[in-house]
Amino acid sequence: MRTRAFHVVFGVLLLMSGACGKGGEHAPETAPASQGGPLQQIGPGEGEVSIVAWAGYIERGETDKSYDWVTGFEKETGCKVNVKTAATSDEMVALMNEGGFDLVTASGDASNRLISGGKVQEVNLGLIPSWSTVDDRLKDAPWHTVDGKHYGVPYQWGPNVLLYNRKVFPQPPTSWGVVFTEQTLPDGKSNKGRVQAYDGPIYVADAALYLKHHRPELGIKDPYALNRDQLNAALDLLRQQRKLVGRYWHDAMVQIDDFKNEGVVASSSWPFQVNQLQAANAPAASVIPEEGVTGWADTTMLHADAPHPNCAYKWLEHSLSPKLQGDLAAWFGSVPAVPAACEGNALLGAKGCETNGFNDFDKIAFWKTPTADCGDGRKDCVPYHEWVTNYIAVIGGR
Repeated sequence: MRTRAFHVVFGVLLLMSGACGKGGEHAPETAPASQGGPLQQIGPGEGEVSIVAWAGYIERGETDKSYDWVTGFEKETGCKVNVKTAATSDEMVALMNEGGFDLVTASGDASNRLISGGKVQEVNLGLIPSWSTVDDRLKDAPWHTVDGKHYGVPYQWGPNVLLYNRKVFPQPPTSWGVVFTEQTLPDGKSNKGRVQAYDGPIYVADAALYLKHHRPELGIKDPYALNRDQLNAALDLLRQQRKLVGRYWHDAMVQIDDFKNEGVVASSSWPFQVNQLQAANAPAASVIPEEGVTGWADTTMLHADAPHPNCAYKWLEHSLSPKLQGDLAAWFGSVPAVPAACEGNALLGAKGCETNGFNDFDKIAFWKTPTADCGDGRKDCVPYHEWVTNYIAVIGGR
């Protein structure tokens, strides 16, 4: 599986490109003026399709022959699938800003930026017959639907779980405090240097979610809509956490190796890493702590200037097939966007969707891009570009 390293320098460059709108202000979560409607009919394929995707999202059997939803598509359509793996949502936005790609599997903290920036186009749902099979909870989700127009097709969703070492924690930890505050763990040793945190500005929301539970006087209602005082409190918690963190992770495979070989015992993580570690017989497990979790709902979005739109539409339809959806959910530990995928999939199993969180949808604070508009009538929330600069400063020890 291929991944691409993400450096702090990239984050600085991001401030001058995808993370900010004109004049340094984050673009609003509204669609730009239409420059022509979506494709009206699918013609002959162009021979290839280029996709920006999270690691593990587009598999062709190279890692495990049981997990391959690319080879059959290529044979059936003649569209060769090219994949560019991205490690963070900010990297996805920057790559889409560069252009040359057809599709992106964007999470909620990237999708509205891509819509408001005019980097993705409305999709013609009439050209995607399997749209009717999509989970009703996702069909009109605000991270891909603006002014009644759909700018993508739901792909997968799931929680950001607390990964822990079962040898260190005989009982599952009940709080995110094990990664946010210095403490002695059940094995009698400090957590200092033995925990990790996510290398992305959206992780500020995880700190805010923790404070929402433990410091109610801050008045945090939405971890993505923080006023100045609430943001400063979250940043203070993250600076405190900085003294504990052995590594800020962005590469799923590196985190897996760190858990196996570098003494990491607790961290925010994705179900993908948990699945891979358990498959390797590592003492890994995950839990949703008492404070709740953030999470992601990913959408396959079509670039406004997609060079291969016909192959892209063919992939959009293919992406909703129950077999692909179920196999991907089994591989990544995610939840299918198509409920029918939960039934009869040998890789996922009878209770796979339940295990992966199908019934936890309402418990997840899904990623979204922070803006000055708090969404409740207030206009004093801190926009995302300030989350970026502040988080870079935190992980840099400032």
